[in-house]
Amino acid sequence: MWLILIALILLVLLIVLISNILIVPQANAYIIERFGKYSKTLDAGFHFKTPFVERVAKRVSLKEQVADFPPQPVITRDNVTMQIDTVVFFQVMDAKLYTYGVNQPVAALESLSATTLRNIIGDLELDHTLTSRDTINSKITAILDEATDKWGIKVNRVEVKNIIPPREIQDAMEKQMKAEREKRAMILTAEGQKQAAITAAEGEKQSAILRGEAVKQQRILEAEGDAQAILAVQKANAESIKLLNESDPSQKVLSLRSLEALAKMADGKATKLIIPSDLQNLAGTVTSIQEMLTAPKQ
Repeated sequence: MWLILIALILLVLLIVLISNILIVPQANAYIIERFGKYSKTLDAGFHFKTPFVERVAKRVSLKEQVADFPPQPVITRDNVTMQIDTVVFFQVMDAKLYTYGVNQPVAALESLSATTLRNIIGDLELDHTLTSRDTINSKITAILDEATDKWGIKVNRVEVKNIIPPREIQDAMEKQMKAEREKRAMILTAEGQKQAAITAAEGEKQSAILRGEAVKQQRILEAEGDAQAILAVQKANAESIKLLNESDPSQKVLSLRSLEALAKMADGKATKLIIPSDLQNLAGTVTSIQEMLTAPKQ
């Protein structure tokens, strides 16, 4: 009987001991209270708490967390009401302050974010609000990070997800954007036509230059050919005269040459022909030359 009782007592003690063994996961912290008062913070690893005296008051995640808050109504400086929703990235740096600093830290962070957003947007006009997301994000992040230090929270960054203006303003913005797109399209079309005209003009200019160069080269070649032909004729005449001089021609041969030259002149377009005085005995000379040419060779 006693053995059974002792065994039961040992079993109960073993269960109590096992139930007070704590294994804290990585990136977590446990807040331990002793008789309802803060005692210590357990980091990741193996721990043992005092049975019936200490208890785990809160399990805190030290990972970066994301709080996606619903849209909040805000009013700009020019009295335009719009809806803005934000996303807050935060991380618990002090588990004790996070546990005892504020009740429902995430809800408190949401309220603080909405209040800060209203204050910032209230100093901006509509156009500036729509084009200054980075500035708004930086201001909200700085203000929230400073305000949540006493809660053991570090706000890493705040992102404005959507800025939703009233419907009539959206319609006006859409019309303006459409007009801008049409304007850009017209500008691009005009630029394309202008560039095409410039390209065509440049092509015509180059074509005219090439045609002029071709005509110029053709004329140069023709002039060179004429010059070469004239030079060849002059050289042939010079050679003929040279050979004639070297052969010591008689007066009859010279008279024959004169007649040939006179025949060429007669074939031309001249309307008047002047016969030299020394050719007055032309018939006799011709007869003599004919006899000389037809006489048998000795």
